[in-house]
Amino acid sequence: MRFARKTAITVAGAGSVGCYVGALLAASGRKVTLLSRAPLAEAIASHGIRVSDLEGRDTTLPPTALTATADASSALQSAKIVLVTVKSRDTETVAQLIKAYTAKDAVVVSLQNGVDNAHVLRRILGSKRRVLAAMVPFNVVQNHESDEAPRFHRATSGVIRIQTGVDGLRKLLNVKGARVAEHPDIDAVMWGKLLVNLNNALNALSGLPLHQQLRDRRWRLLMSRQMREGLAVLRAAGVRPAPVEGVPPRLMAFALRLPDALFRLAARGMLAVDKNARSSMWDDLRRGRQTEIDHLQGEIVRLAAGHGIPAPLNRRVLELIKEAEESQNGSPALSPEAISAAR
Repeated sequence: MRFARKTAITVAGAGSVGCYVGALLAASGRKVTLLSRAPLAEAIASHGIRVSDLEGRDTTLPPTALTATADASSALQSAKIVLVTVKSRDTETVAQLIKAYTAKDAVVVSLQNGVDNAHVLRRILGSKRRVLAAMVPFNVVQNHESDEAPRFHRATSGVIRIQTGVDGLRKLLNVKGARVAEHPDIDAVMWGKLLVNLNNALNALSGLPLHQQLRDRRWRLLMSRQMREGLAVLRAAGVRPAPVEGVPPRLMAFALRLPDALFRLAARGMLAVDKNARSSMWDDLRRGRQTEIDHLQGEIVRLAAGHGIPAPLNRRVLELIKEAEESQNGSPALSPEAISAAR
């Protein structure tokens, strides 16, 4: 399949990651439409959009550089590529919109957390639709002040990994600030990322910036325990997770247990995090929204139950996030000891 430079790309569910990726595609001359919540779409349509990153890039695009709308019909009808960036809980809803409004030859790419979203999209869109999974390794922080362009800041680094199978797609999507590479075993990539994303919930429960949390060995020991539980479950299920940014999950779990001084030497890449960044799950709790916990720790707990493998820490974190969701009070600001304490 051939793609022109101006092939119509719609980002469906453009929040932090979607707006960041979409803005950089637009900055590189791609034709981009952001399908977003009405307040955010209106702010971008009025003031433009600002993107920045750890490497020092900081660009503001005018409103004319891309289209931002909350109207699914207008956003999807002309799309030849749909980048799905909604939270996992909304995948079925956005799939129905794509099915209703998008041409059958449009390529759909899931840029989402969790391991099941591409399968959900294929189930609803049908076997003839080209649906690809992809993994976004970085964290994006959103900041929106009134009367200013909403800002989307990439607070960590990494290369987007996309499933092979559509010629020319990687070249079209690969732009400065959001590099894209193909991978032949995307399921393994998604499982590797899920193991890393288990920290999203710990960060949400702590309320701390990621940089501060990673520098505290007590939190890293919990991260390592979660990952090792997950690795044991995946081994029982016959799943081999791929390395994330070149680091095998087993090696990452080991490095997390190192004393602080050794960790700072051995894992400088993990500490390359914006000092104010927190996980998207922390932001969901802050905003009183349902989190993606069922698609992270929930996946490990379900798989563990199916194979008779214990995963007590993942189950404990799952329960604590559910309690925080129900309380509607944001992050409970728990200590590592409170999380690991037996009930």
